[in-house]
Amino acid sequence: MNREELYDIVVERSPSRNLVNHMLAVEAIMRGLAIHFHEDADKWGLAGLVHDIDYAETKDKPNLHGIVGSEQLHLMGVPEDICYAVRVHNALHGLPRRSMMDKALYAADPLSGLIVACALIRPDKKLDGVDTDFVMLRFKEKRFAAGANRDQILACQEMGLDVYDFVGIGLTSMKEISAEIGL
Repeated sequence: MNREELYDIVVERSPSRNLVNHMLAVEAIMRGLAIHFHEDADKWGLAGLVHDIDYAETKDKPNLHGIVGSEQLHLMGVPEDICYAVRVHNALHGLPRRSMMDKALYAADPLSGLIVACALIRPDKKLDGVDTDFVMLRFKEKRFAAGANRDQILACQEMGLDVYDFVGIGLTSMKEISAEIGL
């Protein structure tokens, strides 16, 4: 399946535009990370795009989130390394993050939420005025965007990135699609 076909499936299966925007944001971050590491940006982007494809079915069953999606993607013919990254992005499974793509998806997922929260507290509710220093200030406030798991974001260190550089890559990547995600 190509990106457009998978995007259509993501939209069809998502209960809200916010969830679609989240997956687009993670796709953008994954593409930015792939470029940074000289990896396959299309493949890494797809992993980000489809990582929550099963959310509507598993939102009340977190122990199944990622497993169901991985199985669905496998049946669609999505490459196995993407299926595995989708499976391991949920820490509840306790599976090892083996590849750089696995590590990137695990850390990028909550980063997108933190960055969105930073944009939403601005008067214009846009990413344009958000910079890395601002996100880092909010990162240190544990009660701000409490759902953005800080330990999971800090797992960027498994890729050899410090959190400041990771946030910078994520923010720059999301700004590139800000109009598409309404920020």
